[in-house]
Amino acid sequence: MFDRLFKQKQTVAAPPQALQVGARAVPLLFVHHPRARRYLLRLRPDGTARVTIPRRGTISAGLDFAARNVGWLEQQLQTLADRPKAPAAWSVGTGLLFRGETVIIEADTPGWVRLGTERIPVSMAATDLRPALQKHLHRLAAREFPVRVVELATQHQISVTRVSVRNQKSRWGSCSRRGTISLNWRLIQMPAGVRDYVILHELAHRRQMNHSAQFWREVALLCPDYLQAKQWVNRHAHLLR
Repeated sequence: MFDRLFKQKQTVAAPPQALQVGARAVPLLFVHHPRARRYLLRLRPDGTARVTIPRRGTISAGLDFAARNVGWLEQQLQTLADRPKAPAAWSVGTGLLFRGETVIIEADTPGWVRLGTERIPVSMAATDLRPALQKHLHRLAAREFPVRVVELATQHQISVTRVSVRNQKSRWGSCSRRGTISLNWRLIQMPAGVRDYVILHELAHRRQMNHSAQFWREVALLCPDYLQAKQWVNRHAHLLR
């Protein structure tokens, strides 16, 4: 499934430790991954460095691996610091991603705001418009996504039994063995091509219920530009969470 930016289920191997990166102590989170073939290092949005330990790997070797890549971590910390921050609260004047573009929340008549072409009812007493706007975007996604899934499934002759739109915390989408496609409503904030990639990624699981090389070949057939779509997700995911 298209979950946690293409990660499988993991188990935490040890409490976080810290690695000195310049003047900053970066917490380390060691995670055993039975399918990993090598040690991997990733800086998470919260500033924690996650070290993936392969089968038969050790925490001490993972710590050595992280220490050898301090320069890379320092670059990633700077990139994280320079990255635009998601607004803590949504109010008139806040810019949000909507269909891949930054759109400003604008005041309308009393009790209403606009987000692009969408006119949305809000409480006049609300200091944070996030709940009302998220509810509206969720409903919009629930209306649009099932239609698009059926269109793409029909185009590629893939069977789907059901489509649901949900409020997943860590997944963009999933596909069950029974043919249910579940999508995160936040896909409404992505460009249409990126949204379609997520859908096609899940449809590919109807043919390959794994993330093997054969699965990714299937994805490439369904969505030749999938690498660019993945890059967009990686760059903007923090603005959608």
